[in-house]
Amino acid sequence: MPDFDTSVPHVARVYDYWLGGKDNFAADRVMGERTLQAYPNLVYSVRANRAFLARTVRFLANQGIRQFLDIGTGIPTANNTHEVAQGAAPESRIVYVDNDPIVLSHAKALLKSTPEGACAYLDADLRDPDAILAAAADTLDFSQPVAIMLIAILHYIPDAAEAREIVAQLLGAVPPGSFLTISHAGSDLFPDEIAAFEKRLNEHLPGDQHVARPHAAVAEFFDGTELLAPGVVRVSEWRPASADEAAVPTTLWGGVGRK
Repeated sequence: MPDFDTSVPHVARVYDYWLGGKDNFAADRVMGERTLQAYPNLVYSVRANRAFLARTVRFLANQGIRQFLDIGTGIPTANNTHEVAQGAAPESRIVYVDNDPIVLSHAKALLKSTPEGACAYLDADLRDPDAILAAAADTLDFSQPVAIMLIAILHYIPDAAEAREIVAQLLGAVPPGSFLTISHAGSDLFPDEIAAFEKRLNEHLPGDQHVARPHAAVAEFFDGTELLAPGVVRVSEWRPASADEAAVPTTLWGGVGRK
C-alpha cells in the first residue's frame, strides 16, 4: 500500500498536471482544472518558471558554480537542475529536496547523475532548514560556493517573517560567492487572476496555503545578497533567450543574488 493518500491533492502533482505530465491522480487533476478555470493562462506561467530554472542554472554553472541545493524540486520533467548543471559541468553536485513520496520515488528513478558528479534526494520540508542542511552536507561541501534554488516554493510559507528567516538561515550556511535563486508568485502580476487562482487553490490544499506577494516583498528575500541584473523581474524577463521567451505571460517574480 502507498504511504500517501491519493485522494488528497499535493502541490507537486498538481504542478505536474499543469505542465502536462502524467504523474498525478484524480484529486490533483480536479484541483488543477479548477485553478485553470480561474486563470487559464497559468500553463504559460508554469512553463515560464521551468524555463527560468534552466536559464539560471545554466548561468550559474557558467559562473563556476558546481553545487546546487534545489528545495521544492517537484516531479522530474525536462531541463531538471542536474541535467542543465551537469550538461555544462559534469562534476556538478546536486541535492534535491521535497516532501512528497511520489516526487522522491520519481527522482530516485529518473534523476541520474553523471559519473563525475553526484545527485542526492532528501525527504524534508523547507520549514526545517537545519535538517536539510545537515543531510545535504553528505553530498555538498558547504565550505565551497553553493547555489540555493527556491523555485516557486516560498509562496507556500504563508508567514512572511518565517519565510524570510528560512532564507536567511539557508544563506547563513553557505560561503561568500554562493548564489540565491528565487521565483515567487506575484500578487501584483495579473492581480485579479492571481487572486481568483489562489482562492481556488487554497480551497483544496489540505495544508500549505499559497500566498502571492508583491514585488517589494519578494525583493526582501534577497537581503544580504547582491542582486544580479536585471534584478527581480517577471521570470520570463530574466535574461531571456529570445523576445518570444520574454513575452510569455507569467504570475511569477524571479531573481538571482550573489552572497
